Amino acid sequence: MPSPASPNLANDDARSLKEDKDGKNKSGKNAAAAALPRMVRDVPFAWLLLATGTVAWLASGSLVLEKLQVLINPKAGTFCDVNPWISCGDVMKTPQSSVFGFPNMFIGIVAFAVIITTAMAMFAGAKFARWYWVGLQIGVTLGFIFIVWLWSQALYAIHILCPLCMVVWACMIPLFVFVTIRNVVHGVIPAPARLAKILGESGWIISALLYVAVIATIFFAFINLFIGTSGY
Repeated sequence: MPSPASPNLANDDARSLKEDKDGKNKSGKNAAAAALPRMVRDVPFAWLLLATGTVAWLASGSLVLEKLQVLINPKAGTFCDVNPWISCGDVMKTPQSSVFGFPNMFIGIVAFAVIITTAMAMFAGAKFARWYWVGLQIGVTLGFIFIVWLWSQALYAIHILCPLCMVVWACMIPLFVFVTIRNVVHGVIPAPARLAKILGESGWIISALLYVAVIATIFFAFINLFIGTSGY
């Protein structure tokens, strides 16, 4: 007659095999994650989303508050009105500040809240489907294009810089760069393995080059101001 302990031993063996298999799978996943460039791993990437999203959201929120003050009293100034060339209030009174019929900063309030939520979900261990990353890529790309257009308008049409707007510009650069790189490395955006590797190791270099380009365009657009005279 079989020993009463036999079923328990069989269950223990099956459990041990399952644990060994799970352990190997987990080790394999950890090794694969460690092989990824640092900034496209879940935790560092989530920190980047949280930092850029939070700073840009706060800047957008400040713009909303300042816009409300301007709407209540058109003659009221804003705290970032420094001079005729650096002024949030003057930019808010231009058509470019309400491209879609309402203040642009309301878009930032919603969009950057999504970025912050995504970061917090990743910290909690959430894994998003490919469609989510595709949607986020589309949203961030459209946001980046919109920011580039607003930057060009500020420099070459309005000739006034908005400090809080520039904070949003500064956040959008690494946000766009690293969301794109993350999606290339993880296969959301199809690309050759060599290109994915190069991009994965070049995120901060690309961001730095974009910052240099922005600073250079500002300098040349306001060169008369920087050398002591103004052509505007």
